[in-house]
Amino acid sequence: MGNARLRSIHVHPVKAFRGFAPREAEVEPWGLAGDRRWMLVDDGGKVVTQRQRPHLALAAAEPLPGGGVRLSAPGARPLSVPVPDSGETVTVEVFRDKVRVTPAADEAAHAWCAACAGAGTRLVYLDDPATRRPVDPEYARPGETVSLADGYPLLLTATASLDALNSLIARGDHAAEGPLPMDRFRPNVVVSGTEAWAEDTWSRVTIGEVSFRVAKPSGRCVVTTTDQDTAVRGREPLHTLGRHRRHGGKLLFGQNLVPLNRGTVRVGDPVTVDG
Repeated sequence: MGNARLRSIHVHPVKAFRGFAPREAEVEPWGLAGDRRWMLVDDGGKVVTQRQRPHLALAAAEPLPGGGVRLSAPGARPLSVPVPDSGETVTVEVFRDKVRVTPAADEAAHAWCAACAGAGTRLVYLDDPATRRPVDPEYARPGETVSLADGYPLLLTATASLDALNSLIARGDHAAEGPLPMDRFRPNVVVSGTEAWAEDTWSRVTIGEVSFRVAKPSGRCVVTTTDQDTAVRGREPLHTLGRHRRHGGKLLFGQNLVPLNRGTVRVGDPVTVDG
């Protein structure tokens, strides 16, 4: 582990959209600053992701000063959306969680998202990540909260584990689909210089000046089979994960992290395992 480093950082301002890869990012208790503070919901108030609409992989979101976002997608005119200043909130569903969020104030934002993702789709913002949504109590400590990510503040993946997975795919039934890039797994932090699957044994890890508790392995879904450049779906990596990385009914790749302190992480930071 002496050569383990932070290889890359990934922030997705709008859940399910393409993100960006900064050289550094502030770590807040609920995740990387600006990560997954926005998301789409349908007319029933349920989250809309690439699970149902894989073409969202082609939409992109860039951060604006103050927390707003600039939305872009093929065939659509880019649109800048500011943080809503209204205190009005609505309740939406993020999988099993009920979360209070603030709708985008500009109707143009909802129209843009409906054109991109389907009629009835609306854009919402998590105004107060410190109080709105607790981490899954089965794996959380008191007071831990999360943004609009699937369930935990950060997702860590390792390049050595992806290399090992790609080797398994190359020997499997759908070898032509590999090798897969890391963006299939939509991580926040990617580490290099470890052994394959070493992260399975970690309970606490420090990246630069920030320490994290390793909450649980990440169970993967159909989004990982979606090419993030074309939105075309295949069989991998779920087919191979199902054969080699199945545990308790889940197909595992990556680890969910909870920050233990605030700070800044930077590409190239040393990664140390504390437990």
